[in-house]
Amino acid sequence: MKQPNQRLRTLTRSAFFALFLVAPVLDIFRYDLTAGHFVIFTYPLSLGLESIQGNDAALQILLRVLLPAVILIAAGIWIAYRFGRLYCGWLCPHFSVVELINGRMEKLLGRPTIWEAGSKPHSVSSWLILVIVAVLIAFTWAVGLLGYLLPPLELYQDLLTGELGFTSWLFLGVATALFTIDFLFARHLFCKFGCALGVFQSLVWMMNPKALMVSFDAGRAALCKDCDKACDKACPMRLPARSIKRKKFTCTQCSECIQACNQVQKDNPDGSLLHWGNGDPRRSSDADKIIPSVDIGAQK
Repeated sequence: MKQPNQRLRTLTRSAFFALFLVAPVLDIFRYDLTAGHFVIFTYPLSLGLESIQGNDAALQILLRVLLPAVILIAAGIWIAYRFGRLYCGWLCPHFSVVELINGRMEKLLGRPTIWEAGSKPHSVSSWLILVIVAVLIAFTWAVGLLGYLLPPLELYQDLLTGELGFTSWLFLGVATALFTIDFLFARHLFCKFGCALGVFQSLVWMMNPKALMVSFDAGRAALCKDCDKACDKACPMRLPARSIKRKKFTCTQCSECIQACNQVQKDNPDGSLLHWGNGDPRRSSDADKIIPSVDIGAQK
C-alpha cells in the first residue's frame, strides 16, 4: 500500500483547524443561543412544524433530522471500521494541538511530555514560553467555541472593545483554564480515554481484523538493534509502534512512526520496517514474544 505523505496530512489538519475557527463566522455551522436554533450554511435550521400536524410533521422530522443523522453516523462507522481513527490523525483540531505542544515541549525541554525524561536542563524561561503558548492556544479555542453559541461578529467586537458581558468572560476564563491544563498535562490522556468520539472509533476499528493499521515487518526485526526507538519517539500518542494491534488501540493513523522508520532506513534498499497494511500479520500467540525482544535490542 502506498505510504502516506506527511505534507498532505499537514494540509488537511491545518485546513480543518482553520475551518473549525471560521465556521461560525461564515455561518457554516453554529448554534445561535439568542435565536434558539442552529445555523447551517447561512440558513436557520428550523423544522417548520408550526403549521404542520399529524403524519406530515412526522415525515418532516424523519427527512430533516433522523435521516441525515443516520447517514452521518453510518458514514462515520464505516470509515472507523475500515481506517480506524483517521479523523483524529488527519483532521481533529485537538490532535493538531497535541502535536504542536509536543513539538514545542521537545524543543524547549528535550521531551514531548512532562512525564518523560528530558535531554535538556529545565529553565524558568522554557517553562514560561511553554505556558504562554498553551494559554494563547487555549484562549483561541475558548473564543472559537463561544463563537458557536453567540453571534461571532458581535462577540469579537465586544471582546475588542471590552464590552463583553460577565457570563461570556466567565466562560472564556473557565474554558481557557481547562484547555491550558489539558494541553500541558493531559492532552494524550484525553485523546486516549476522554474523547468519546476517539474511543468509539477505536472500538469499531478493533472489530475489523482487516482494518488499516501500521504493520511491522517482524522478519527484519534485527535491524532495530541499531535504532534508538525512533518510531516510538515519533508517535504523538506515545504508543509502541512495532507492537500488535491491541497494544495500539488508540492509534490515530498519523503515520509519524512510518516517517521516522523511513528516515532511519533511508539507505536500506528494502526500505522501512513499518508500513500501512490491511490487518495485523502477527496475530498468532507468538506475536507478544517477538516485540519484547525487539525493544530489548533497541535499548543497546
